[in-house]
Amino acid sequence: MEGRLDIPLNGPSLNIVRQCGRALCDILQSKFGCVATIDGVDFEGQQKKPTVAPEKRFDVKLHSDVQVSVWKGDLTNFLVDAVVNAANDRLQHYGGLALALSTVGGPKIQSDSDDYIKRHGPLNTGEAIVSDPGSLPCKKIIHAVGPRLPVSPFKSDVFHAEPLLQKAIKSILDKVKEERLNTVAIPAISSGLFNYPLPDCANTIVKAVKAYYEQSAGYRPKEILFVNHDEPTVREMERACHQILAPNKSKTYSQAARSTHSSDAKNSTLTVQLGNVHLTLKKGNIEDQQTDVIVNTTYDRDLSGVISRALLKKAGYEMQREMHKAHQSGCIIITNAYNLPCKAVHHVVFSEMRYGTTNQIALMVDFMMCCPAETGSFPHRDDFHGSRAPSPRISLSGPSDEATREAERWLQDLLFKTDGTVTICNNFIQHFGQKEHLHLSRIMKKGLSIAEFLHKGRASMIVNGNPAEDVVVAGLQVEAMLCNIQREFVREEENAMFVMLSQTVSFERKMVEQSTLEFTHRLSAFKPAGLRIVKVDKVENAALKQLFDLKKKQLGCSTAQQMFQCIPAQFCEMVSHIGFHAEFAPPDDPAYGEGIYFASTVKRAMEVWKEPNSEYVHFVEAEVLTGSSAGGKRGLILPPAVGTDPFTLYDSVGGHEISVVFSGYQALPKYIITCKIHNV
Repeated sequence: MEGRLDIPLNGPSLNIVRQCGRALCDILQSKFGCVATIDGVDFEGQQKKPTVAPEKRFDVKLHSDVQVSVWKGDLTNFLVDAVVNAANDRLQHYGGLALALSTVGGPKIQSDSDDYIKRHGPLNTGEAIVSDPGSLPCKKIIHAVGPRLPVSPFKSDVFHAEPLLQKAIKSILDKVKEERLNTVAIPAISSGLFNYPLPDCANTIVKAVKAYYEQSAGYRPKEILFVNHDEPTVREMERACHQILAPNKSKTYSQAARSTHSSDAKNSTLTVQLGNVHLTLKKGNIEDQQTDVIVNTTYDRDLSGVISRALLKKAGYEMQREMHKAHQSGCIIITNAYNLPCKAVHHVVFSEMRYGTTNQIALMVDFMMCCPAETGSFPHRDDFHGSRAPSPRISLSGPSDEATREAERWLQDLLFKTDGTVTICNNFIQHFGQKEHLHLSRIMKKGLSIAEFLHKGRASMIVNGNPAEDVVVAGLQVEAMLCNIQREFVREEENAMFVMLSQTVSFERKMVEQSTLEFTHRLSAFKPAGLRIVKVDKVENAALKQLFDLKKKQLGCSTAQQMFQCIPAQFCEMVSHIGFHAEFAPPDDPAYGEGIYFASTVKRAMEVWKEPNSEYVHFVEAEVLTGSSAGGKRGLILPPAVGTDPFTLYDSVGGHEISVVFSGYQALPKYIITCKIHNV
């Protein structure tokens, strides 16, 4: 069952989220699979801007009669039959375009996505699905999973990613055909957060669309629109379309548009859109504007300011007389227009006027949103999203109540910390390279210290200092770096598995119903350890199963042992995806070597992996190929030799109810079991 909850923000916690809210959302998704929505917070360095009206830069008609165009615009309010979302494989819309579409479209988009993943499992790279658009002004939203590249990809990375991006575009156009959609807006999928180099990305997308409509028969849409909001991406899409689709076209649309705009510059008029309201910014004399309402500001009731005098000169002195006797509602006095070309004048009255200050601007905006609807100039405040700005909070939505509770506990411990110390335990700290250590030096502030520790095979990083708020921000930046390193680790393992098997790696976690024998059979193993099973997920991963079977043949093992590993919540998904690795669950004391540890009983696993102050504990039940085993000892990085031949090694090492293997393919994850400790 999906879990949802809200965490209010104030004081230091609000300042922390204001500084690194986007990174925090990424961390919560990576560690707990939770989508975090932040309301009522203006992030540092982020300025909210009204949406610019869509601007066409290029268009051409293909031989198949499909129109292709390039636009600068906002996909969250673009008027087409379908918009395409650049999604991840779990359809967790926590960043970039996905977050923007999900925020504007409302909670239904994420809810429908979660329901799909529960029923069908994660999408493969290159796949696409169609869902309801929520509050978006379109008929459908198409979620497409493009390839994710490393931060600084090599040419080989782009080479291997290209067919996957082509597949994603084909999947989108297949859905367009199935749904018989006339118009679809496609962004530059895999650029941005997924790190696909922009020129290569644009070329691949345009070529894929061209090839599809040259080779595919049947239904064809009226128009494919390449829509992006940032200028560099728009220019690259325009360039790619011009070179690939219309190399003989002498002048692009955008070039003609820019020359037209230059000739019209003297008009100084710009139309923008804010929600459902069209705003026109125009240079001219306010007293000459033909509109329903003109807004003026004045000190007390005296029309002596620059704008007031201009209005008074054209309206006539009767306006000043009315000002002295008119009723004032709040800070507003409404007078007749007299000789002005409008229906009324709304005067905002200040008792202390400081022209040009932020306070004045804020009050003016508030006034415009409150103007009576009958004037015809401004909508009711209800037309905007709420009469008041939402109170600052983080809303968490997780795949289960347990995941959401764990995310909440972690978040509360961090955001409301007062002792000036953040400790991060994660063996991927050992993967930090020059780039990460350089970043650490940059985030250091006066009064802060960051130290790395490695004790008994467990890596940790401790951030100390004052104020506590800066310590937490630095800690979150470390967590964000770890998330990036873990994603890169998964990508590299996926590539290695693909090379060995020549097949794409995919997996499913299916929840086991509590009424089944599959669930009840496990109760007896966990109850003696003081644990109550709350959830059992079955793991199915064909690639890992194939590698496990190959390892079984290599070792000559006829049977596997059922064993357990206690694992942090943040690595459950990674185990299901790429199998077991020593970094995921180092024991409290690696007394038998530096390999991957398993326990034959749940009780022994609780002794090997101690989880202090945890409400929930996660176990992986696995089949383990222990084969021929020898006694282990500290520092072993491989099993010892069987005899005098140094190339003939034991298959594993171990001790009391413990087995340690040194290849992740010697173990196959079968179930992820979430338990609650009885006394917590």
